Amino acid sequence: MQSHVTLPPANMAESPFTISVPAEQLEALKQKLELTRFPDELDDAGWAYGAPLADIKRLVSRWKDGYDWRKHEAMLNAELPQFTRDILVDGFGTLNVHYVHKRSTLESAIPLLFVHGWPGSFIEARKITPLLTQVHPDQPSFHVVALSLPGYGFSEAPSKKGFRLAQYAEISNKLMLALGYNEYVTQGGDWGSMITRKVAAIYGGKHSKAWHTNFPLIRPPAFSSNPLRLISALSMLLSLLWLSPEEKSGLERSEETRRSGLGYFNEQATKPQTLGYSLTDSPAGLLAWIYEKLVAWTDKYPWDDDEVLTWISLYWFSRAGPAASLRIYYEVSSEDSVLPPSHAAHPTIPLGFSYFPGELFNVPRSWTRRTGNVVFEAQHALGGHFAAHEVPDILVGDLRKMFGRGGPAHGVVPGQSGY
Repeated sequence: MQSHVTLPPANMAESPFTISVPAEQLEALKQKLELTRFPDELDDAGWAYGAPLADIKRLVSRWKDGYDWRKHEAMLNAELPQFTRDILVDGFGTLNVHYVHKRSTLESAIPLLFVHGWPGSFIEARKITPLLTQVHPDQPSFHVVALSLPGYGFSEAPSKKGFRLAQYAEISNKLMLALGYNEYVTQGGDWGSMITRKVAAIYGGKHSKAWHTNFPLIRPPAFSSNPLRLISALSMLLSLLWLSPEEKSGLERSEETRRSGLGYFNEQATKPQTLGYSLTDSPAGLLAWIYEKLVAWTDKYPWDDDEVLTWISLYWFSRAGPAASLRIYYEVSSEDSVLPPSHAAHPTIPLGFSYFPGELFNVPRSWTRRTGNVVFEAQHALGGHFAAHEVPDILVGDLRKMFGRGGPAHGVVPGQSGY
């Protein structure tokens, strides 16, 4: 579904972008919401069976009769400088990508690429962008680029099979180079964590100088006939005996996610097209599918109804439609690289971790430290999967500590100290 401004001709350089959903699409959404058929619900079901009926009825009613998309559309346009650009991806042709690009007034600010995941979008950079670009004598400043992943928001979706982490990394790196940032750092959560890892692995050292994530991932230790891997696995298992309270709680959270929270992943990783029909045709279905994750994956974050509906509307009005955002699960799962094994070769550029208690998976630090050249770690008492949105001050604080004066990654981008 095309729902944005007129696109620039192919092969043009950067073009300013303004979100402008056609009036007929707003009217079509209202008509669909008016025809919503709600399922029944068991007594006292709560959240155990999924998104509660009362919540979805309330949100559908608000979306239909009270929510003002034009107001929120204007706010996004005013707050976030947006652009599109054609980028050639090897083997996949040219894709027109959408991104936020907010430069600090300080020329020596550090170029930072922010990469979102599912069910997020460029909106996850909304709160951290003004903080990161601030100029302060005691804190580093950043030039912020927030890419809309292909198939998300207002970026064009790939039309060929096999668009995997290497391709997302390629488009990320080429975007930064096109913007004049030959050397930069990255930050990401969810798929953004895996994409920035790939960026670090392929382009680390020459272009990507350091990376930070709030979604540390690694496969659990596994026994192997290889003696060195066996020793490594035993070491990781023995480390469980000395876990901190936060690490124990994190493992419990990880097990609960594995036990009851991966149904969405299995469907999106195996039959995304089948699910795509429902999410593309039913705004209530899309709302319920994503709203459940917004609540379940955050750390008691007080979602406002209009905040939720803006988040969902960016999927409903997205350039390729909601189904396109699901395919990354199928493509990446088929290459068996969702979780890196502990014995795999890891990027060598500086790596920073921020740990939040409401994260989906939260494994022991002795495990995550084996995933790269870890130079920075911070454990926090609140925050969940959408850290940039839930606790922007905390996440930005970690980036300032990691890249600021005295920090372990200070000066990694030559000539761009952030001061």
